[in-house]
Amino acid sequence: MVVDRDQDWAFCLRVLSQSVRDSPAAASEDASDTAVLEAVRRVYALCREDESGELAARVYPHIVKVFQRFNSSGSAIRPTHGLTLLAILQYFLDYGESVLHDSDPSLLQFFRSSLSRLYADPAVAKATLEFLNHNKTKLLLFHPALLPQFFPLLFKIIAWGDEKLDGEFMQLLPAMIGPSSFLALFSALLDLPTLVLALENLEKRAGTLISVTGAAARKDPAPEALLAFMDEAYTGGVGGGEAESGDEGESTSSDETDALFADRLKDENEGLTERHWAFPGMAAALQVAAGSTQSTRLKHSIQVAPTLLQIYFDVALRDVNDSLTCALLPLLFGRVEAMFPDKEFCSEARKKCIQFTLSAFKQSPHFIAVLKKPIMDRIGQTYTTVTKAELGLQLCWAVGEYGGGGSVHKDAAREIFESLETFLFENLSSCSKAAAHRDTIVRTPGAMAPGTPAQTRLLCFVVTAITKLATWHRELSPRARVCLAKVARSHQVVDKALWRRARDYLGLMREPAVCSSILGSSLGNRIHPTNLQWKEGETKAVANIPFYLLGEKEGPPFHDFSLSDAITAAA
Repeated sequence: MVVDRDQDWAFCLRVLSQSVRDSPAAASEDASDTAVLEAVRRVYALCREDESGELAARVYPHIVKVFQRFNSSGSAIRPTHGLTLLAILQYFLDYGESVLHDSDPSLLQFFRSSLSRLYADPAVAKATLEFLNHNKTKLLLFHPALLPQFFPLLFKIIAWGDEKLDGEFMQLLPAMIGPSSFLALFSALLDLPTLVLALENLEKRAGTLISVTGAAARKDPAPEALLAFMDEAYTGGVGGGEAESGDEGESTSSDETDALFADRLKDENEGLTERHWAFPGMAAALQVAAGSTQSTRLKHSIQVAPTLLQIYFDVALRDVNDSLTCALLPLLFGRVEAMFPDKEFCSEARKKCIQFTLSAFKQSPHFIAVLKKPIMDRIGQTYTTVTKAELGLQLCWAVGEYGGGGSVHKDAAREIFESLETFLFENLSSCSKAAAHRDTIVRTPGAMAPGTPAQTRLLCFVVTAITKLATWHRELSPRARVCLAKVARSHQVVDKALWRRARDYLGLMREPAVCSSILGSSLGNRIHPTNLQWKEGETKAVANIPFYLLGEKEGPPFHDFSLSDAITAAA
């Protein structure tokens, strides 16, 4: 057995040495490539059996030469080369410390020179994902920047592959999330169907799936995009989202689509990209590019993208720091409506985005105080679509539920309250004008016209948010009563549901203890003596006597009956 192993070892070394000395013509034969692959795998297996580490040191010079030879193949690289390089990378990761080899340059070389050309091959794609998952712990410990840097290239694997790769990719996705890739990953996930279109367009135009980065021809937009994003996140400004004067403002849908495709086809993470979705005709342009019949790959991306988005959000809530999560929310607000124009995809993706927004506010209510300007901009915007209206409603609910950021953020809560107050009065004024000119008003399809059920629903949310803010922050109670009284007096021009809600809240605010129990958040005032925990109702004694009759009463009971009388009468 020892003799057979020595012969096997010697044969493998001869194959590796011969592959390095072969001319390019000889090295191009498939049989030779397969022999080298099997030799590398067999040598690695023998090194695993050798506890002394001597074999790993002896084979190292041969392995390095083969790695450099295959990595420099350029356009002549073949799938067998990629599989061989992955086997060699496994050797480097396991024995790099003992043979004094730095694996980081080798990993970078493989991604840039080999995987960028071979990602479309099913065997290489599958082997790459299996290799990365197998070594995920080592990569996160010793090469933490690798996966966040090359996640766009890995996205090409899942975009061009089939459902067989979904499981491996989902396991790997959390490892791609890092400080440098967190924000860019969100856009990449929403644009996964767009990436499929970009790859199909590249194959149709160039006859190849090897993209040429435009970094040399175009200025890197990342710094400008980052500054524009920060401006929107903390001041509510539109930043770089609007088209500027000059040639940029005259771009066509084809130009914008090509620019978006170019950004999605990049192999490495360059941070935040240009805001192509600010172009008003982007969705229509992508619809034209997709055609009337969706390809199999496009259907697959539409199906898998929401699941990947959910994994991303789960990791964000569990592992990502507050600064990055808070910075993600304004970006999310802008992308809720800017998605690939597929009904099923938009519905699922928007649902998960809104769920994440509410979960983030529940986990960190102070985000509302930090992002008060972009939040109020979304609530007060013109609701031309159902998506904008739904986002505004959910943000309005969160503002009230979490007290504008909590009891310690009184200044932010006051600013939010004033914005809601102004928004309410403006809409009441529009309702009055609509009532006075009911016969002449023109309804715009999709818009939230005065007096419509959509506006009534929004104003009900606003009235609730105002009352809840006043419940959190008692100094706002007088102003809240004025708002509610104005709505209650406008019963001739507002919907009956809104009028009834304002009247009920106005009466409820006369009993602070009851108001706190009903409208107080279960997060902020959990231990307050007047805040009832409704979920504990099954374990508490109950009676037919309304609890608010006993609220804020001291001394002896003011009634002349006992609970036993009520129980006997009921029986």
